[in-house]
Amino acid sequence: MNILAITKHAGLVERLRTAFEGAGNTVLHVQDHLDALASEAWSQAQLILVDATGDPMDGFRFCTLLRGESRILFQNLPIFLIFEQPLLEDEMPRLRATDVDGHVLATDSIQRLLNVLGPAVEADSIPGGGSKVPLLVSGLRPELIQRIQGLVDHFGFGLTAASIKDLSLVQGQVKAPLLLLGMDATGARTLDALQAMREHGEVPPYVILLGKIPRQALQRQLLLAGAMDWVTLPLSAPRLLHACRRGLEWIHAKRIQQEFQFQINDLRERRILLEIEATALRNEVLTDPLTGLLNRRAFDQNLENAFNQWDRHRRTFVLVLGDLDYFKLINDRFGHLVGDEVLQALAQRMRRALRRSDLAFRIGGEEFAILLTETSIQAGAEVAEKLRCRIDENPIALESGQMVFPTMSFGVGAPEGYSASSLFAAVDQALYLAKHKGRNRIEVVKASVDPDSVTTAG
Repeated sequence: MNILAITKHAGLVERLRTAFEGAGNTVLHVQDHLDALASEAWSQAQLILVDATGDPMDGFRFCTLLRGESRILFQNLPIFLIFEQPLLEDEMPRLRATDVDGHVLATDSIQRLLNVLGPAVEADSIPGGGSKVPLLVSGLRPELIQRIQGLVDHFGFGLTAASIKDLSLVQGQVKAPLLLLGMDATGARTLDALQAMREHGEVPPYVILLGKIPRQALQRQLLLAGAMDWVTLPLSAPRLLHACRRGLEWIHAKRIQQEFQFQINDLRERRILLEIEATALRNEVLTDPLTGLLNRRAFDQNLENAFNQWDRHRRTFVLVLGDLDYFKLINDRFGHLVGDEVLQALAQRMRRALRRSDLAFRIGGEEFAILLTETSIQAGAEVAEKLRCRIDENPIALESGQMVFPTMSFGVGAPEGYSASSLFAAVDQALYLAKHKGRNRIEVVKASVDPDSVTTAG
């Protein structure tokens, strides 16, 4: 007997070989479930052990796939699941619902493996007795049907005859994977039967037509209606059996293809979920949790990117740094919770005042930064002044009913003549100058190589 172990547990494979190969059995080993299906390694086995867990396919799904196989040998193939840990009570219903013959542990001893697997290895016949593969026949003379039955019965097929009128109804009951359909002289009755089966909604079988090969135009119509093969009359037994075998192989290949497509779709869904999680994590890493604005890390990245665009394509931008005036007094008077409320309100005003292409950041306690894309220094100063006025002229009403009258000072600069670090230093110096000159004002940096050059605006 060939014993196939589909498992990642090499130690278990060695114990299986020790237990069974001395008696003339062969232990085959494949590590991956899908590899075993794709290579049909399982088709050489009389007994299979398969890991219960796996990614993307597990042993439960592997067993379901083989139990749905059209060929009787694989429908009744003894399958044992391999578990890494002893089963818990709540896991038993799933095991019973899966049509497996038993289970072992990856850590089982040689004696335990002999006790569990020995009866299946020594059995003289396939467990379950073996039901025949359904084969549906229609549109043929009774004597030809009788001859076909004598041919296919020896090869594990169970033949069911149906009239053309009842073909769809009988197929719905027996669900035969193969259909032998007799060709009429004109092909019209055969076409009607094929189309009726497609409209019935059942999974269509692999259709083998018996009769004279029709003209090319009718061949095309029959193929489009669902015919898959032809066997000419008078009937050749080898030709008929070969067509049936080819049909079963086609059905199996289609099932494997569907399984791989299922796994591909599953992996695609996982990738989408991972991308969503990665986006959420990236947003969390680059977002200030209090205000919802981008944080200092995001500011450094975007400032460097803006400078790269300036160097390569001369895409201008404006850097604005802002600092809330007398924020310590607000915290001292109202408390830190109110201070947080003020910062959140200022962040909302910034977002409303900016375009979608502009970016706002919280880079410190009460320090903010703004990157204005495709903007001149004059337009950038106007945006900063507009924002300063909006903050100054609209006090913040607290939940307690009290009013807070914040103001903000700004420094404004453009990249011409500067590096990223020197521009930040120059704009920060302009912000410091605005503070020194009385606060609630803006200062604009000149476009100069000298970062000490600052001019007043506002």
